[in-house]
Amino acid sequence: MPLIPEEPQIHESVPGPRAVPAAGRPAMTPRPVPGPRPAPARSGDPGPRSGPVPGPRPPRPAAGTPAATAQVQLIPAPAESALGAADEAVDLLLDAGRAPGEVLVLTTGDPHPWAAHELSFGEASYWAQHDAGDDVFYAAAGAERATSRPVVVVAVNGGSDAEVARALPAAMARARGLLIVCGDPKRVNALLSAGV
Repeated sequence: MPLIPEEPQIHESVPGPRAVPAAGRPAMTPRPVPGPRPAPARSGDPGPRSGPVPGPRPPRPAAGTPAATAQVQLIPAPAESALGAADEAVDLLLDAGRAPGEVLVLTTGDPHPWAAHELSFGEASYWAQHDAGDDVFYAAAGAERATSRPVVVVAVNGGSDAEVARALPAAMARARGLLIVCGDPKRVNALLSAGV
């Protein structure tokens, strides 16, 4: 009897397109790649590590030297779908193992429904959640108080060209590893090529 090669195994832990989109939302394409993960902390690291022990860390840049820039991904979406695309990107990042506190979502137009809801309880409560840093945080792109996180997702869901042109470099400065921009590629690229 001839031998038939086995089919390759696809493990559920491998990130990839979902067979079923999240409830109420169409599947978005293309999907973001989870991006680089920060190196684990050396001191105070709880428990044993799995895998090889990391080697020496690269030297830190000298004062006045620009830091490495984040990886940038653009997810094509019209302004009216940019929030949905951003939510889908966050879901994929969390499914890939990102901690919720590593993700900051910024909007250039109307606020994200979560931000609007939380702001209804007052600014102090809203910003206390930001400062705790243990969950995904949603803010307006112009919110100067929002600090950097490993992953920043920008929903270009409105706003003037000038507002978006200011928001993109500010988001890049906040992203320590990965910046995902959900918006109209022609608009985003035009603003980026104009000197953003």
